[in-house]
Amino acid sequence: MGNRALGRPVYFISGGVSQFTKARQDLTFGAMVKESTDQMVEDLNLPCGKFIEILRKKNGGTKASYFSDHYTRQLMAGIMAQDIQGFCPLSSNRVEGGGATGGICFQEAVKDVASGYLDLCVAFGFETMSHVRTWKGNEFIALASDTDFDYPVGGFYSGYYAMMVTRHMYEFGTTVEQMAMVSVKNHRNAFFNPYAQKREKLTIDDVRKSEMVAWPLTRRDICVMSDGAASCLVVSEEGIEEILKAGGNIGGTVKIIGIGRGTDMMRMADRPHGEVVLLPWEKEDHYRDLKYPGVHSFRAGRVAAREAYGMAGITDPLEEIDFIELHDAYTSSEIQTYEDLGLCKYGDGGRFVESGASFLKNIDYGFPLTRPGKLPVNPSGGLIACGHPVGATGLMQAVFSLWQIQGTIKKHFGTDDLQIPEAKTGLWHSHAGTGTYVTVTIGEKV
Repeated sequence: MGNRALGRPVYFISGGVSQFTKARQDLTFGAMVKESTDQMVEDLNLPCGKFIEILRKKNGGTKASYFSDHYTRQLMAGIMAQDIQGFCPLSSNRVEGGGATGGICFQEAVKDVASGYLDLCVAFGFETMSHVRTWKGNEFIALASDTDFDYPVGGFYSGYYAMMVTRHMYEFGTTVEQMAMVSVKNHRNAFFNPYAQKREKLTIDDVRKSEMVAWPLTRRDICVMSDGAASCLVVSEEGIEEILKAGGNIGGTVKIIGIGRGTDMMRMADRPHGEVVLLPWEKEDHYRDLKYPGVHSFRAGRVAAREAYGMAGITDPLEEIDFIELHDAYTSSEIQTYEDLGLCKYGDGGRFVESGASFLKNIDYGFPLTRPGKLPVNPSGGLIACGHPVGATGLMQAVFSLWQIQGTIKKHFGTDDLQIPEAKTGLWHSHAGTGTYVTVTIGEKV
């Protein structure tokens, strides 16, 4: 597989996020999307009417991201959200890909702009999971497994991830305390994020003593169901000119320098063992005895990372990337993803978190770390603490990444505790199912 390239430069210039919470009883899903898009437009210092005029005049369009029709009990919900934002009759389509829906939506917007089809594209996403009880929500999510083979015998996601991490523990010696460190980190980071659902100061004991869901995963090892929306604006150079000509103000421009996407079979039992998908700095003898991908690793994540790194020219992520927002639906999946992204070798994810490399330097987490802040992961709090309104999640990660690179965390969060000093390059990662779709996107400050 050769290196891929975007057709023309694409820039990410503004974003907005609604409050992520257990239930937004005050707003419909369309109004929640409007809330996030209004914030995105306000950041450009433009009236909404003027922004819509630009979209209509200069090849504007949208992409709608939501996972399930079941939560809204509404088919064609995307066009209703398009309508309430005032975007009809602009070009649009729905994007869906399980937990990676938001990440795929962002990349499809990038591709439309790179191809020249659009000059401005609003990627918006939402989910209203509070409309059903938690057990029913878990049932809906379980439908994103093979309904012929896995679902009828009781397959559900916390069970799948418990099985994966049990194998990871057996193969590599990963511990429940290392998993709990991820939970402590992400909840403590979210304490400073006003958009997050779970802003808590936890200890490792708190995580391990919370209710057991599927051994070894406790309630605080797992993200929660949420309501929420997010919106992102990606543009061409011509799109930027049009915003500026209209009197708009861009708080900081991020160039998209790499996108990658990988896939794998729906059923883990169908995934054949084979050679490790190597990153450029790895060698075959690193993994001579490793059965790959097994149930402990996500081949789709490794393929997505390799493609995005190749496009961006990244050869040493620990030195060339300033922060990562990744899909931590489970503490264990954050550890697994360190390895897929090549932040450490396969099997070293537990030791990577234990070293403190993925923590922020300036935050007190309540235990000593040997090398804190080498490459902060989920400075926003991630899915574990921010929540996971599925269609919005990947776009929320993109917005928080944009604000990091723009240096506007204080403006949006009211405090700069989570601001990575001089952040120039960020990576955001989105993940579906048991690793069926994975996206990796890399942006760089202009």
